[in-house]
Amino acid sequence: MSNSKMMQKSAVVLLSGGLDSMVTAGIAKAQGYSVNALTIDYNQRHRRELESATEIARTLAVERHLVLPLDLRKIGGSALTSEIDVPKGGVGSDIPVTYVPARNLVFLSLTLAWCEAIGAQDIFIGVNALDYSGYPDCRPEFIASFEETAKLATKAGSEGADFKIHAPLQYLSKAEIVDRAYKLGLDPAMSWSCYDPTIDGRPCGLCDSCRLRQQGFAQTGRIDPVDYQVRI
Repeated sequence: MSNSKMMQKSAVVLLSGGLDSMVTAGIAKAQGYSVNALTIDYNQRHRRELESATEIARTLAVERHLVLPLDLRKIGGSALTSEIDVPKGGVGSDIPVTYVPARNLVFLSLTLAWCEAIGAQDIFIGVNALDYSGYPDCRPEFIASFEETAKLATKAGSEGADFKIHAPLQYLSKAEIVDRAYKLGLDPAMSWSCYDPTIDGRPCGLCDSCRLRQQGFAQTGRIDPVDYQVRI
């Protein structure tokens, strides 16, 4: 084994298959981390993103890609985990029904568990506080709070492990995230953002996530390569 391989730090990246998580994984890789990708199969409505996560993990040649089943439909409370209609009227100011109760708190806890199990101390998550739908678990305050929790709630933390939660997209606009994807040599067509795919498997183009993504591409002067049912 080479010295560079021995010195390479490991990180766990929460990889949903969306544009933001793809860019986050690419950033971790570019920073020299050995990437372990964690994808949560939470029985979500937009399960097409799981295929994207697999393709992204393969393209980035991650060390390991773990797809962990967690059926959040048994809890419900969201348009992504129940039969509530996904809003299509535009991004509003209130927290939308696509919010999944405590999702990032649950997902980060699972990410932390794997991180501790493999002896890593770095977690990457693609949350964003600018161009997003107002989810409370995307706020910088939450990320900072969880980093402290990671140190208090684990055996490794009690023994001095300095867990770091990296949120490299935290203060980037969607346009800047699109730019970063291309600078990293990543094809945005690999990623999946739509909350409510059509029957024939196309992104709807009208849900919050589709709208924010299309706006980001438009602001860069690029055309999103995915085949939307409706382009705004």
